[in-house]
Amino acid sequence: MTDFPGAPTTPSTGRLRVLAAMSGGVDSAVAAARAVEAGHEVTGVHLALSANPQSFRTGARGCCTIEDSRDAWRAADVIGIPFYVWDLAERFREDVIDDFVAEYAAGRTPNPCLRCNEKIKFAALLDKAIALGFDAVCTGHYARIVDLPSGERELHRAVDGAKDQSYVLGVLDADQLAHSLFPLGDTTKEEIRAEAERRGLAVAKKPDSHDICFIADGDTQGFLARHLGTATGDILDVDGTKLGEHDGAYGFTIGQRKGLRIGRPAADGKPRYVLDISPVNNTVTVGPVEGLDVTALTAIRPRWCGTEPLTEGRYTAQLRAHGEEVPVSASMVGDTLHVRLDAPARGIAPGQAVVLYDGTRVIGSATIATTERPAVNA
Repeated sequence: MTDFPGAPTTPSTGRLRVLAAMSGGVDSAVAAARAVEAGHEVTGVHLALSANPQSFRTGARGCCTIEDSRDAWRAADVIGIPFYVWDLAERFREDVIDDFVAEYAAGRTPNPCLRCNEKIKFAALLDKAIALGFDAVCTGHYARIVDLPSGERELHRAVDGAKDQSYVLGVLDADQLAHSLFPLGDTTKEEIRAEAERRGLAVAKKPDSHDICFIADGDTQGFLARHLGTATGDILDVDGTKLGEHDGAYGFTIGQRKGLRIGRPAADGKPRYVLDISPVNNTVTVGPVEGLDVTALTAIRPRWCGTEPLTEGRYTAQLRAHGEEVPVSASMVGDTLHVRLDAPARGIAPGQAVVLYDGTRVIGSATIATTERPAVNA
């Protein structure tokens, strides 16, 4: 029996009962096929996360359409595994969509993919799988699990750095890692597509999903306006001077440059960026690009990818889903993570996640609460 790196095994036969989460895309289809090839007893499941799914996707936007569920079913049929559709739409709305809207209303910038992994794929789905007698959940995420001689497991970056998804998996704890399979972590995207073609999977050339899955048209501001309504407020310069008005502070993100609707140009003629969003007084503050420099941050609700919490020391941090790693010093004070950056980073906003790494190993994740920035002049 062949196996892939990071597959949990049982002492007796090594054969597991695996629930493969199949989105209808190429990655999850190949992951399920690899789990079967490794000798495991695999069942495919598609998560219906939309109460009113569209029939078809629009290019690479959106997911969870009727078309996606059919693609997942066809892939399961080719692989030769049982297949089911589980309705988790209500749980997804409560834990991901409602949280997304509430975070924006509070002036924060959330990452719904982290919340989905934490609350849906590796909480609701995994809990249900274990209750039904499955040993592990298999997904098409690009990440690696390393088994230690002690029996503990570590989460590591994928071999394909361009596709690595360890950042959005940084919310997984030791118990969840113990029941997780990531068969694609040692493979590049190009190799996965080629493998899908060899296996006769029709999704081999299907476009990847981009943007926020539950906002299929990509209009985040319009989505938030429908949920939160309009609330006129002021756009201010860093000295408090009113420069214009907005229809809702939720329509802005830290670091935004376009669409500010500023009534007059800055005195120095340079572009202005969103530096702060205050839901308390419904104001948006803009200023020069240097005002985006973050030198330190605090983060709350830490989750550790292992049995031991963080120890004070030197790490690298990823601060955005597609951001670069930056060297940092990190420590815990009570339940709060304190991170000081070696060099300033720009566009870091409360609500985003900071994920800490030791080499390729994921230490854990926490939600950014505050940032420290040098003072700037208007």
